[in-house]
Amino acid sequence: MKQILCYGDSNTWGNIPISGMRYGEDIRWPGVLAALLGSNYRIIEEGLNGRTTVFDDPLQEGRNGKTYLLPCLLSHRPLDVVILMLGTNDMKQRYSLPAGDISRGAGVLAQIILNSGAGPDNTAPQLILFSPPGLGSLKAFGPMFAGAIEKSRDLGAAFKVVAQETGCSFVDIGAEVSAGNGDGIHLEPEGHRRVAELAAEAIGDSILRC
Repeated sequence: MKQILCYGDSNTWGNIPISGMRYGEDIRWPGVLAALLGSNYRIIEEGLNGRTTVFDDPLQEGRNGKTYLLPCLLSHRPLDVVILMLGTNDMKQRYSLPAGDISRGAGVLAQIILNSGAGPDNTAPQLILFSPPGLGSLKAFGPMFAGAIEKSRDLGAAFKVVAQETGCSFVDIGAEVSAGNGDGIHLEPEGHRRVAELAAEAIGDSILRC
């Protein structure tokens, strides 16, 4: 059985726009992915609301994606594939980060994954780097994400550079999937399905290269 780790933020956790409740497993993209791939794959969901790439949130503890990543990898090993989808929360105004710094944060995580020995026989797991989904109207968040829409337009190209530098697979999710206008950040059911479809395709390509 192939083991797939999905490491992300509230869109991996399955946050429902506006309400903050959680979609059921059959709607969340990791759950849809499990259904698409079938019984020969085990999907491990590791989504956390507010998770960043490598930055500490001054208002919420435990949101730095770097802090938990290595223990997470080692606790779930052996992992055949890791899907990394972070960067949305790095666009919050409180961090004041350009797109290049957000992508470099993802690059730090990519190196941790590739150097972890958490794959089969202590090798590196296959890594698929996702850019964050596109954004919708952010009126529900007030000034929290001021300037994020403009910043998000540069993330796909910046993440692609990181993927090329680290030698991992890359999917420009932002070019394919956008959050609805419920709150502009969180995916609606059709968005989750599309992410799952893109993930299934990317996993197929990665497994073939193993």
